Amino acid sequence: MNRTKIDYRITVLSWLAALLIAFPLIWMALMSFKSDFNAVHNPFDFSSWTLESYTSVFRDQAYFLYLMNSIVTALGATALALALALPAAWSLTFAPSPNRSSIMIWILSTKMMPAIGILMPAFLIYNKLMLLDTQLGLVLMVAAGNLPIIIWMLFSYFKDIPYGIIEAARIDGASVRKEIFLFLLPLAAPGLASTALLSIILAWNESFWTLNLSGANAAPLTAFIASFSSPQGLFWARLSAASCLAVIPILIVGWLCQRHLVRGLTFGAIK
Repeated sequence: MNRTKIDYRITVLSWLAALLIAFPLIWMALMSFKSDFNAVHNPFDFSSWTLESYTSVFRDQAYFLYLMNSIVTALGATALALALALPAAWSLTFAPSPNRSSIMIWILSTKMMPAIGILMPAFLIYNKLMLLDTQLGLVLMVAAGNLPIIIWMLFSYFKDIPYGIIEAARIDGASVRKEIFLFLLPLAAPGLASTALLSIILAWNESFWTLNLSGANAAPLTAFIASFSSPQGLFWARLSAASCLAVIPILIVGWLCQRHLVRGLTFGAIK
C-alpha cells in the first residue's frame, strides 16, 4: 500500500470522526428550526422550517438575564482561578519542595471525587454564608472546580520555559512579582491564553453546581436550557433553540482564538 492511499484513508477516517463528533450539534441545530410537535412526531421531516422556537426564546426576557449570568460566571471564575493557580504553578515549578509529585497528585485527585458527594455540605455552607443564588457564589464554586486543571496546565507550560532565564532574572535582583509579570507571563503567554480559554469553556458549560446553587437571580444559560424540561413535557424544539443560542457565543470565541489555542496546546513541544 503506497503512501497516497494511506493518506487518503486517514483523511476519510478523520472526516468521519469529525462528522460523528459534530452530529449532535448538527441534529440540535436542525431540531431548533422545527416546532415542538414536529420535533417529537416528525423528527426526520425537514420540509417545514420555522423560527417559532427562536422567537419563543427571545420573547422570554429572562434569556438575557441568563446570558449575562453566564458571562459573569465564566469570566469571573476564570479570572479568580488564574489568579490562584498562577502563584501555585510558579511555586511548584520554580520553587519545588521534595514532595512536589505528591502535591501534584493530590491536587489532581480532587477532580476525581463526584461533585454530588459534597453537594450537601456545600449547600449548607452557602446557605449559612448567604451565597445561594448569587453570582459570587457560582464564581467561587466554578473557580474551585476548575482550579486543579488550571494548575496542572500552567505547571506544564512553566516547566517548558528554560530555567536559565528565570535564574538570570533572579541574579539581576528581580523580585518574585517582577519575575512573574515581566519574565514568566510573557514567555508563557500562549499557554496562558489556551488555559484561560479552556477555563471559560468549562465554566460556561458547568451545569451541576449552577442547577443546585442558583435560582431566579444568578442562574446561567445551563439552567435556562434545563427549564424546557418540565412536568408538562420536554419541549425539544425550544430546548434545541436555547442550546444553540448558548453554544454560539462560545463557538465564536473558540473560532476567533483557535490560533492562540493551538499555539498554546503545542507550547514547548518543539525545542
